[in-house]
Amino acid sequence: MEVWKIKDELKPKKLKNISDTQIEYHFETHYKGYVKKLNEIWEKLPNSDRSTANQNYSEYRELKSEESFNYDGALLHELYFEGLSEQTAIPEEVKKEIENSFGSYEKWVEDFKAQGTAFRGWSLLVFDLNSGKLRNIGTDSHNSNAMWNTMVIIAMDTYEHAYYTDYGPKRVPYMDAFLAAVNWKEISKRLRKAKNAYNAMQDN
Repeated sequence: MEVWKIKDELKPKKLKNISDTQIEYHFETHYKGYVKKLNEIWEKLPNSDRSTANQNYSEYRELKSEESFNYDGALLHELYFEGLSEQTAIPEEVKKEIENSFGSYEKWVEDFKAQGTAFRGWSLLVFDLNSGKLRNIGTDSHNSNAMWNTMVIIAMDTYEHAYYTDYGPKRVPYMDAFLAAVNWKEISKRLRKAKNAYNAMQDN
């Protein structure tokens, strides 16, 4: 049986403007909750009766629907936590890619934060493997509003559980705190992998 293993080593500590208490609640309750439910679904799926599958309701449909919700929930949270540190100096090659896609770093930040305000769940910077461009994607839940064939570069959780302990209902200062704590070394690595994948696709 397939099992998603919890990655405790990804839990960030001692961030300047996001408290360890906020991270602890978020990591232990929400991230681990998605992993737990995903593994429960994977345990049940092999024995689910495919012959009763139905678009109105069936156990198989429900399991498959919640599989994507919990899978994406686990994945996006891992990308979120791994992308946090106190490394605030953006590498020149990352800044250049952002400028090429959005006009300037400042315009990207403006759009990324507007997206984080407009959507309930996530503000994502993704690399579009179809065009070779960076794009911002907002989503209300883990498994909605996706653009196919993209790779997540930056994942900012905008659900209330990501910031209420530190900031109450004030999302904007939380987004500023998040952007000040981006692990640009990790982001640079993700962008490099995405560009390598894009280049490999062009050879086919």
